[in-house]
Amino acid sequence: MSDTAHEVNYQVDDLVVPGGLDLDGTDERLWVPQADGVVFRPLIFSVSQGYFVNILRVRRTGTVSRHRHTGPVHAFTLRGRWHYPEHDWWAEEGTYSFEPPGDVHTLVVPEDVTEMAALFHATGSYLYVDEKGGPTGVEDVFTKLEKARNHYERVGLGASYVEQFIR
Repeated sequence: MSDTAHEVNYQVDDLVVPGGLDLDGTDERLWVPQADGVVFRPLIFSVSQGYFVNILRVRRTGTVSRHRHTGPVHAFTLRGRWHYPEHDWWAEEGTYSFEPPGDVHTLVVPEDVTEMAALFHATGSYLYVDEKGGPTGVEDVFTKLEKARNHYERVGLGASYVEQFIR
């Protein structure tokens, strides 16, 4: 047998999401409910490397979540603004922000914002915590994937619709 008979291709296929940053013209079924007034649109679930990229859209004000990241997070604010009261910076439309792992912070959308949308690239997990730092939940590429799969089945796109985002 030749050496080529044992070769395995580990290269991941390209992924292109047409209209991936379109916030207004999309089928609402593409947005996966996460909490009251909070939805996300997946762009990629990298199950082999433990990260996901999605657009988080928030249509309510106040605290969205208090959490800690186990890995780095990159964010691009596409609409509105948000902040972490634990820090002195604001993420406004057009802002890029980097969040190192380990810090506990509280995502807040201010009263004067009707919609906030941000693209998040998150590696590892989000550990949701209460006011005292106690764990209340966890989210990672696998829980986000399952939430999307269930949602797409429920809204008639079919559970397999999510497969296009898995790499």
